[in-house]
Order: sequence, then C-alpha cells, then structure tokens
Amino acid sequence: MKLIDVLNEAIFALSANKVRSGLTILGIVIGIASVIAMISIGQGAKFEITQSIQGLGSNVLTVMPGGTRIGAVFMGRGTAQTLKEEDVNVLKTIEGVVDVVPIIQRTLQIVAPNGNNTRTSIIGASPEIFAVREISIEAGSTFNEEQMRNNSRVAVLGKNIANDLFGEEEAIGKTVRISGINFKVIGVAAPKGGVMGMVADDMVFVPITTMKKVLAKSEYLNLILIKGEKKELLSQIQQQATLLLAEKHRVDPQNPDFAIISQEDILSTLTQVTNTMTIFLAAIAGISLVVGGIGIMNMMLTSVTERTREIGLRKAIGAKNREILIQILAESVLLTVFGGIVGIFLGWLISLGVSKFAQIPTQISLFSIFLAFSVCTAIGIFFGYWPAQKAAKLNPIEALRYE
Repeated sequence: MKLIDVLNEAIFALSANKVRSGLTILGIVIGIASVIAMISIGQGAKFEITQSIQGLGSNVLTVMPGGTRIGAVFMGRGTAQTLKEEDVNVLKTIEGVVDVVPIIQRTLQIVAPNGNNTRTSIIGASPEIFAVREISIEAGSTFNEEQMRNNSRVAVLGKNIANDLFGEEEAIGKTVRISGINFKVIGVAAPKGGVMGMVADDMVFVPITTMKKVLAKSEYLNLILIKGEKKELLSQIQQQATLLLAEKHRVDPQNPDFAIISQEDILSTLTQVTNTMTIFLAAIAGISLVVGGIGIMNMMLTSVTERTREIGLRKAIGAKNREILIQILAESVLLTVFGGIVGIFLGWLISLGVSKFAQIPTQISLFSIFLAFSVCTAIGIFFGYWPAQKAAKLNPIEALRYE
C-alpha cells in the first residue's frame, strides 16, 4: 500500500465518527498544551534568572559572613558577624582584583516630605558599588569619596523607591527621613531589576560610613563584593581570598566562618531548582497525555470491534496482516499528531497569556516542540499497536460471521 492510500483510508475512517474522534483528540490536545506551557514557563524563568544574575555585575564574587555547607557549596548567614572593614583591605591585596566593596544592609522605614513612606533595604556601601553592580544613574549623581569620609547624609534612591515616595515629582534635592534621620536625595538610579531579593530598584544607597555611625551603628559587614579583572581569574581569586581571610580570622580554610560565592554558584543552584520544578510540573501535565493515550486505545479497540466484518472482508480478498496493522496504526498516529499540532498551538497561546496577564516570563523552544511531536508519535504507536495487532490477527472467516 502506498503511504497516500494509507492516509486517505485513515482520514476516511476517522471522519466516519467525528464526535468520537474529536473527543479522543481533545485528551491529547490538553496533555500537549499543558506540557508545552509548563516547559515554556520553566524556560522563561530560567532565562530571566540568568539575565538577572548577569545584571548583578560581571566578574563578581560575594563574600558572606558565617559558613553553612549546603551540599558541596558553602553558603553564608546574613545574621552572622564575622566580616569587618579590615577584611576589605586584605582582599584588595589579591592580584587580579579591581574593586572591593564593603556593604552593610538594613531594612528601615523611609519617609518623604509629602508623607509617602515605605520599608525597604538601605545599602551602606562605598561609591564603587555602582560600578561593580553596574548600576547607572538616571538623574543626579552618586556619592563620592569625600562625602563618604565626611559621613554625609546623602542617598541615592532606586527607581521603584523614587516612584513610591515622589511619584512624578522631582526627587533630586528633596529630604527624606530614614529611620527618623534626614538624608538629602542626590541621585535616582535607572531601572535595573534583580534576583533573589537583590533588586536595585527597591534599594536606597548611602555611604557606608554614614550607615556605620548613624543608621546601623555597627562595624560588622553583611557582604563584601569582589570584582575581578577577568572572568578567568575568579576561581584563582576565590581560592586566594579564602586562604587570606581564613588566616586573618584564624579558622580552618576547609571550615571557614565566611562564604565566598560566585555568580556561577548562584546560577547553578537556581537553574537546578527551576529545572527540577519544570520537570515536576511537566510530569504532572504529562499524566493527561497518558489518559489521552488510554482514550485512543479505547477508541481504536471500539473501532476494530465495529469494523470486524470490514476487516474480515479485506483479509478475504487478499489484504495481508501487515497492511491491516499499518492501517489501524496509521489512524492512531494520525489522531495523536493532529492533537499534538493543535496542542502545541494551544500551549503557545497559553504561554502568551501567562506572560501578558500574569507577568510571568515564558519561552518556547524548538526542543519543546520537537519533544511534543516525538511524544505524540510515540503515544500513537504505543497505544495504537495493541488494537492494530488485534485487528491484524483476526481470522477472516470468524470476522465475516461477526454480527
């Protein structure tokens, strides 16, 4: 039999009962659409995380106080008190280091003259933080070394904070109260975004000396950022920084009281989480594919039973077992492939809807489409083989006697 003849016969057979074929296809459509949507959401989340982490600054290592092992990676504890300004001077001696930025972070209330207020992260840091984190200024300027030495009460607002406090008003030159203390707004950062709570748009930046003596009243640092000259040097810088800080703190380098984390560590951890969630959600969605496959098997068994005399007549006039098997299998595969095409389109629409209305990033890859077609074909063959084999093995004499 020619392929075109097989397809024509399959289409004719399926068209004989359009409602039953349509309901059977619906199971595959829902399953494929769910899988495509789940994978696209997972891929979109992974892409956004990657972009956000890269936006935190290139070639940057983060030193955190406290040392907690999670798997093979040491993670810091923000509440620990093990890092001080002296550690910054030690890290600056490492070859290949461009900048070292000490950070003290607190969550405090900030109030504008118009009464608008919000509670947000106040970042005390040296002026280099804007270059290291690659934060550009939309209006005004950053604070400088002189202002830092003079403990100046000046602040640079993240874009979201400026909008929350002042709306359409000009923020530059206004006075805000941070934890009851007046600060002059000298700059507003351009929109930046972020990840893992490190969203520059929702932060307020002040000189670290002012943070130490006026707001936090503490010498202990929450973070130290190390910017390397090249990405290739980061591993070497990380090793040297670990040894130097361990020696200064008089602790074992294998069990330090701090943690040094690279962007690759953060990206690897978050990617692993998103991949696991994507697989988990896709597996749940895939259950509907199995249900759809069972529906196809049920339909094909019913179809074979209804067409027993027809199959017996075909075999009586010379049709071979292989030709009967191919015909029934073609009908099963055609159902799943057509359902897969509609499901991919529906999944694409769902992804667009989620991205537009729920503001959740989605990304449909060619791999997911290829996977969907492969799964459709596999389901058609797997769940259609038994009914096709049953039809092929029918005895033509008994089939012709079937009522």
